[in-house]
Amino acid sequence: MLAVDIIKKKRDGLALSRGEIEWFVAGLTTGAIPDYQASALLMAIVIRGMNAEETAALTDAMVRSGIRADLSDISGRKVDKHSTGGVGDKTSIVLAPLAAACGAIVPMMSGRGLGHTGGTLDKLESIPGFRIALSFDEYKAALKEVGCALIGQTSEIAPADKTLYALRDVTATIESLPLITASIMSKKIAEGIDGLVLDVTTGRGAFMKHEDEARVLAQTMVTIGRQAGVRTEAILTTMDTPRGRAVGNALEIVECVETLKGRGPKDLERLCVLLATRLVVLAGVTDSSDAAERQVQRALTSGAGLEKLRAIITRQGGDPTILDDYRRLPSAPHRRVLHASADGVVMRLDAGLIGRASMTLGAGRATVDETIDASVGLLVEVRLGDRVQKGHPLIEVHYRDADRLDAALALLEQAIVIGGEAPVARPLVLETIGFE
Repeated sequence: MLAVDIIKKKRDGLALSRGEIEWFVAGLTTGAIPDYQASALLMAIVIRGMNAEETAALTDAMVRSGIRADLSDISGRKVDKHSTGGVGDKTSIVLAPLAAACGAIVPMMSGRGLGHTGGTLDKLESIPGFRIALSFDEYKAALKEVGCALIGQTSEIAPADKTLYALRDVTATIESLPLITASIMSKKIAEGIDGLVLDVTTGRGAFMKHEDEARVLAQTMVTIGRQAGVRTEAILTTMDTPRGRAVGNALEIVECVETLKGRGPKDLERLCVLLATRLVVLAGVTDSSDAAERQVQRALTSGAGLEKLRAIITRQGGDPTILDDYRRLPSAPHRRVLHASADGVVMRLDAGLIGRASMTLGAGRATVDETIDASVGLLVEVRLGDRVQKGHPLIEVHYRDADRLDAALALLEQAIVIGGEAPVARPLVLETIGFE
């Protein structure tokens, strides 16, 4: 086979065979296929799409590009959660320790930011010393000792996805149902879990802008997960406005800790409790959703979830004193507050534009090798529907570079609309798919 023939076939809108997909993924894994040909195929897939059989074949080939982890020597069902991406989406860092504090085993393999959305690994790396690159043996040891590990993709787990993930971030090939499905599900199937909860986001700050697209994505991933023997369910959630208040890596870590202390934004707390509850059920700690939710709430109010996060940070080489002293986290040298220019009601807080503004400040990356500034970001001071007066603080910008600040402010001016009527906000949770 020739890579160029496979690229041409997909460019022309034809379905690829399982053999062609497997050959291409194998070439990516060995390095035989260069980045420019991989990027060309990614763009062809974005434009032409893939049918259900192609998507399943791509997922399977990416799973088999590495090992399928064996965690059978760790007692109990292993469960994980994954989000399709959003702005201020820091739920993993809250719900994983909550679920683990309730007795669930949570091997959580996360990703970096894609485009305007933040990544769990980038947030965790703002904690001094925190290691996301554990070997497989270290990963298993952390699960046995703490009940939870928050790590990056190991070299053994779906290595083809690691290559494609980095390329998609910088080639405008993120927003594709088959590519999102294969990327997420190949990692999750390969990491050796028994149950998976998916937070599938839709709205201005999500990759799936339309609810119907997000629903199809959720249904596809649930089907593929179950076919692979992983009990999978999904929650469809809105991402029109940022999750919580903080957008930016170290700032979001602070908000996660505050949430585990019972002082976080209520929308973030509510979603974390819901997702953690489903993990506790899938882990078999209890069969009752009501009982699981009570356990999660106790872990939150008692501080057990916070102490579990402390144990995770300590086990992975991080500085646990950041939980008590936020000054030990990276902090941007400058602040600028964006104020309301008129009286009125907050009619729009466009999560997509706010995410782009944070990325512009340096909280995200525009190229594969770009370094993220963990200290910069935004604190959103208002919520959708709030009534404000002229001069009321809207967003506090944490920045390092004045040139970047100007570009970010221009985006934020577009992101916030002050008007005369309160908007009709969509509910946070739109639908559940695959719940039993």
